[in-house]
Parts: sequence; structure tokens; C-alpha cells
Amino acid sequence: MSAAIASLLAGSAAGAGVAAAATVVALGASQTYGKGVARGEDYPSQLQAMLRAQGYSVRFANAGVNGDTTTGMRARLAGALTPDTVLVILQPGGNDRLKGVSEAETSANIAAIKATLAARHIPVVMVPNQMFAHFPRQADGQHLTAEGYRGLAAQLVPQVAPYLKK
Repeated sequence: MSAAIASLLAGSAAGAGVAAAATVVALGASQTYGKGVARGEDYPSQLQAMLRAQGYSVRFANAGVNGDTTTGMRARLAGALTPDTVLVILQPGGNDRLKGVSEAETSANIAAIKATLAARHIPVVMVPNQMFAHFPRQADGQHLTAEGYRGLAAQLVPQVAPYLKK
């Protein structure tokens, strides 16, 4: 047996007793993606770091897309989920209104996303636009700064932690 294969097998055996990290999918638009800040400064990355610092075994999948609407989120939901997804954080954003999507269609899309997740027994934490109200913003007046995303992440910790294991 080669040294590389022996090393790989030893690493697999050592990790066999370690629980796999739960996946949390952050589905949304530019505020989820972290438009205008460096990777790692978006709220999903900062929330992951905060939860790991508290001892939770978690991995975040940032499924935020700049300019996305609830129609797009609904269409890509299935591809964003993994077998170990334990929670979805949904940030519908304001792009529907900006792009002429009716309130009825927005509501229907959000309801369909929630129904899909409920059928898979995956809970949802909503991030409405009002949650961004008091955080520092970039020069565009809309997107949060890294500090703002950190504040949002801190606000989400108590909503997300109950779905995770240490």
C-alpha cells in the first residue's frame, strides 16, 4: 500500500467518530451574497464563524445572487439544498418590486419555497428587509458594510442556533 493511500485511510478512520457538519443554506439576493464586501465578510460567513466559535458544527452555503428575485430563488432552491441541510435562511429582498414582480407572485413564490422545504422537513428562518434597517450601509445606501453584516449575523445567532448541534 502506498504511503498516500495509508495516510488517506488513517485520516478517514480518525474522522469516523466526528459528526459531519450540518449545512445551513442562506438563500437570497445581494444582501445574502454580500455585495460590495470581501468574501468572508458577508453575513452567512460571519454567522458561520460566530456559531463555530460557540461550538456548533455547521457549514454555511451562501446561495445569494445579486439582483435575484423570488422567482429565481424558487427555481434554484433544489440545487442549493444538500442531503445534510438542516435549515434555510431566506432573504427575499426588494428586487421583486424593483423588477415589476407583483406582490401576489412574490407571496406565491415565498409560499412555494416554504412548502418545498416543509415537505423535506427543513425549517426556514426569514430575513425580511426590515432586519437591515439599523445597520451601517455602503455608499449606495442599500447594501450593508462588513460591520453591518456582522451585526445582522449576531442578530441571527439566536434564531439559527436552536437548529444545530454542538
